[in-house]
Amino acid sequence: MSGKDMGRGPDFSSSSLPRHLVRGAVGFGGLIASIALVPSLGPVALLLLPIGVLALRGCPMCWTIGLLQTLSRGRLRRSCDGGTCALSVARRPVDRHPGQPAAYEEPIAAVRE
Repeated sequence: MSGKDMGRGPDFSSSSLPRHLVRGAVGFGGLIASIALVPSLGPVALLLLPIGVLALRGCPMCWTIGLLQTLSRGRLRRSCDGGTCALSVARRPVDRHPGQPAAYEEPIAAVRE
């Protein structure tokens, strides 16, 4: 479940893990290259800095939070009842043969806060 779905803050996740990892490679590559190439290209190398920042959506920590959101999207559910909140693995459909109704796996873990 993403941050926007829960209404608890920004969503930095990507639509897929490979897309997020490519964004990270471009972002971190741009940041590192902008600093590493200053001796050979001079201040022109700093033009790579905005590319890196845009690819990371602001900062390396924003990208890291997005990675965690991308990995956990749809896998975790938080529910609060009577002042106690629980984090559990979401119920997901189990693959069945065509024509059979979808069955659901039971949550395998719950964490009390």
